[in-house]
Amino acid sequence: MRLLAGIPLVVGATALVVALAGCSAKGGDSNADPVKGKQLFVQRCGSCHVLSRAGTKGTTGPNLDAAFARARQDGFGSAAIRGIVYKQILYPNRTGGMPAKLVTGQNAHDVAAYVGRVAAKGGKDTGALATAGQAQQKPLAKAANGTLTIPADPNGQLLYTFKNATAPAGALTVNSPNKSQTPHDISVQGQGTGKVVKGGGTSTVKVDLKPGKYTFLCTVPGHAQAGMKGTLTVK
Repeated sequence: MRLLAGIPLVVGATALVVALAGCSAKGGDSNADPVKGKQLFVQRCGSCHVLSRAGTKGTTGPNLDAAFARARQDGFGSAAIRGIVYKQILYPNRTGGMPAKLVTGQNAHDVAAYVGRVAAKGGKDTGALATAGQAQQKPLAKAANGTLTIPADPNGQLLYTFKNATAPAGALTVNSPNKSQTPHDISVQGQGTGKVVKGGGTSTVKVDLKPGKYTFLCTVPGHAQAGMKGTLTVK
């Protein structure tokens, strides 16, 4: 989900807040659940947007902290920002790449409530929000019978489920299943790259490695820079 797609980050977002400051989302707004909103934001929006409190590092959509920084400085509160986000979810800019109504109904209210609450604010989430939507990375993937499996995060975050991996020297098949709708691949840097997949596909690369250390990563632009990489140790 690419919120504020096509809008200049500072002037445009602030102008929208001014225009809609008195026009907040109605209906499910009063029952919005920011914890669920954070979970949905991470799953559906985090691959596109940076939002520091959510821990997302997306690269294709606007940085939401930067987008709303001026509005915060000018005294606009969370309710006004929430209204902007809600309307962008339902009716995004036609020149942007974000599909309309990627989340709908109460889910849209929940996402808007969370973003409105935390965008352009420092610090960290507390309470139930602190752990909501967090990716759980395991420390080490180990090869077995010539195959190494390093899944992409199933919720679409720009991470693999393992931080690092180990394998014996020789022929090795590296598989990266991807259950999310965010496209990813798997590459052993300098050795080979699998195809980009999503929605249950598996990216596979076959290599023949000598002892040493190699970087495995996703080559989709911006993904490795956001953290989708690790070290493969071959012994």
